[in-house]
Amino acid sequence: MRPKKHRTTGSNDLFRSRLDQIINMRHELVLLAGRVDWDWIDGEIAPLYSDNGRPGIATRFMIGLLLLKHIYGLSDEGVCERWVHDPYFQFFTGEEFFQHVFPHERSDLSHWRKRLGDKLERLLAESLRVAHASGALRSQDLKRVTVDTTVQPKAISFPTDAKLLHAAIRGLNRLARKHGVRLRQSYVRVAKSAAMMAGRYAHAKQFNRHQRQLRILRSRLGRIIRDIRRKTEGQAALEGAFALPLSRATQIGSQQQRQRGWKLYSFHAPEVECIGKGKAAAPYRRVFISGQKRGVFGVIKRELRRRSAIEPIIGHMKNEGHLGRCYLKGRAGDAANVLLSAVGHNLRRVLAWLRDLLSLFLLSLWPTLNCPVQPNSAY
Repeated sequence: MRPKKHRTTGSNDLFRSRLDQIINMRHELVLLAGRVDWDWIDGEIAPLYSDNGRPGIATRFMIGLLLLKHIYGLSDEGVCERWVHDPYFQFFTGEEFFQHVFPHERSDLSHWRKRLGDKLERLLAESLRVAHASGALRSQDLKRVTVDTTVQPKAISFPTDAKLLHAAIRGLNRLARKHGVRLRQSYVRVAKSAAMMAGRYAHAKQFNRHQRQLRILRSRLGRIIRDIRRKTEGQAALEGAFALPLSRATQIGSQQQRQRGWKLYSFHAPEVECIGKGKAAAPYRRVFISGQKRGVFGVIKRELRRRSAIEPIIGHMKNEGHLGRCYLKGRAGDAANVLLSAVGHNLRRVLAWLRDLLSLFLLSLWPTLNCPVQPNSAY
C-alpha cells in the first residue's frame, strides 16, 4: 500500500529535541534537502505500490537513505549506522525530531532498489534539475555531450579453473539440498581439498600436479551432473529448476583456460565478462585516439581535449562513489549501481557548490561582524 504523505507537525515535544533547533540550518545537506522535489519523486514512485496491504515506508526516508549512501560512498549498513548519530542525515530523510534508534530494517534498502528498477532514472533527472536550479550546472553545459566508457569491476574473486569447478560443485549440492534431491555422493570434501592443492601447486609452478587436481575436480563435477540428470528425469518441475545451473556447470567443466570464444567466469554471476587488454570492439566508422597527430586538427583536436576531462570524473566516481566495485546482484544490480553512482556524483557537486556559496556569503558579511579570528582559520 502507498505510504502516507510526509508531514511535519511544527510543534515542540517535552521529551524529544527538534532537529531544526540543534543543527545548523545553513548546512549544505539542509540546503540540498530544501531543493529536492520530494513530492514529485513520491508521485513518480506511487504506481509501484498496490492498493492493498499495510502502508509502506515513507518515500522520502528510503530515497533519502539511497542518496546519502551514494553521496558519501557508504555501504547499506554504514549509512544506517551513521543515520542514528548524525542529525543532518535524519533531517535530510524527513525526520522532525532526533531519533536514537534506526526505525526500519537494513534489508529495506535492498527491497527498495529492486522495487524502483527503471524508476532510478527519475533520481538522475532530479539530480540534474537540482544542479541546474542551484547554479552548479549551467545551461551552456548541456549543449554538447561528450561520452567515454569505463569498466565497472564486479565483486567476485579472480576466476581460476579450480575456483570455478569448486564453486559449481558447491552450487549444485546446495541446489540439490534445497529441492530434496538425494545425491549418491556430494564430493564436497574431496573438491575442497583438490581446489586448495591446485592453488598451491600452481603457486609452486608444479603444473603436472596442478593439472591432476583439475582432472579430479572435473571428474567429480561430471559425476554430480550425471547423477542430478538421472534423478530429475521425467519430473518437469525439477528439470526446470536444474536446467540453468546444470548448463552453467557443464560449461565450466568443459571450458579451458586459453580457449577462444565465450567463457563463464562466475557460477553465481554469469553476466560477468573478463576484459584482459582493451575494451570490447565497437563498430565506429572512424576513431581518433589521444596522442594521434596525423589528421587531428581544429574541432577534432578540441574534442579530444574535452574527452580527457571525463577521466577525472570517472576517477572520482570510482574512488568516492560505488563505481569502483559493484556489490549488487545481476544485471539489474549493475545498472542500478551505475545510475546511483551518477546521482551521488551530481549531488556531491551540488553540495560543493552550496559550500562555496555559503563561504562567499560569510566573507561578504565579514566586514560587518566583530569576530576576533578570520572565517577560514582553524578556530
